[in-house]
Amino acid sequence: MSENIILTTGTYDLIKDHVRRKKVTPQEEELLLGQLKKATQVLRKNLPEDIVSINRKITYKDHSSNEQKTILLVGPEKAKTSKNKISVLSDEGIAMVGYKVGDIIEWPAKKGNLKLEILKVEEEV
Repeated sequence: MSENIILTTGTYDLIKDHVRRKKVTPQEEELLLGQLKKATQVLRKNLPEDIVSINRKITYKDHSSNEQKTILLVGPEKAKTSKNKISVLSDEGIAMVGYKVGDIIEWPAKKGNLKLEILKVEEEV
């Protein structure tokens, strides 16, 4: 797993605000604050192509269900699970954002622990 996550400044602020409003479990809050403290912030144009971020199509493997899924990571206001548009603030979104292809993330989500492997990240066209 990557040492430090890479986030755009906008995504960083969104997550920080989400934590501040106590929308996460205490365990998630501790993890997120630790990640945010060490995160690298970049402008969207400088974000490496293999990093999970808003408006990118992510293919990942859920190790708990052994399923492979492809989703579009979007801001909270654009989320539509029926169209596989998942909010960056959802359990899966917040677990994967900032990580890169090849990373396996173990995350203490509200609905149970997640183990996700990032297989592919593509720019949304």
